[in-house]
Amino acid sequence: MGSFTIATYNVNSIRSRLHIVIPWLKKNAPDVLCMQETKAEDDRFPVSAFEDSGYHVIFSGTKKYNGVAIASRVKAEQVIQGLSDGGQADQDRLIAAAFSGVVVVNSYVPQGRDRETEYFRYKLAWFKRLEDFFRRHWSPQTPLVWCGDLNVAPEDIDVHDPKRLLGHVCFTPEVTEAFYKTASWGLKDIFRLHHPKEPGQYTFFDYRVPNALKRGLGWRIDHILATEPLAAVSLSCEIDLQPRTSEKPSDHTVLWAKFDIK
Repeated sequence: MGSFTIATYNVNSIRSRLHIVIPWLKKNAPDVLCMQETKAEDDRFPVSAFEDSGYHVIFSGTKKYNGVAIASRVKAEQVIQGLSDGGQADQDRLIAAAFSGVVVVNSYVPQGRDRETEYFRYKLAWFKRLEDFFRRHWSPQTPLVWCGDLNVAPEDIDVHDPKRLLGHVCFTPEVTEAFYKTASWGLKDIFRLHHPKEPGQYTFFDYRVPNALKRGLGWRIDHILATEPLAAVSLSCEIDLQPRTSEKPSDHTVLWAKFDIK
């Protein structure tokens, strides 16, 4: 197969961000692009824009909220939408598929809103359900990538002000523990594999913070993790800030990783 490049991007409305997504695809030509918060009902997803750019696309979405999609150079196989465990399926938060033998799980983990609410408890339960999802469908020896907006900054260096932000629903011990427990199934953080102690590396810059990007006031809450068969052949993993500097950007930017698959 050769090299395999995958990227993840919370687009915060695919129709509002096509002017960024399509040129980025044409310039960087990844094998797979995972998108979250597409905010488009399936009958309104801009399929033709991707097909005209040489990409297949699978998607699952609802109006105004959530939504996930995967654009790929080869057609998706073994597509799974939602957690399929008998609970709330959340098809608009998870979509998984295989591409030339590589399984890609694209997820938009619930944000949690507030630690005292049912939404936060649902978020913690979601990580546990996801761990069970991995166990039911694959093994740690499966070439698998888990990526997306996971709504967790697991380490102090993943936020710009760890003392002030501690306790936020994306930066709190309960969520960090839930995230690492899910990853313990057999997944490694590919960005930290290549940048183990590098601070100031962020994928999210809040719209509400003035000049957040220029001031470096960000969070690393978008991630690419992989099982050992892929982690062992990972070549690089980088954050591309260019999409965040574009006109009318998402509040997130692109994270990508490259693997050498024989």
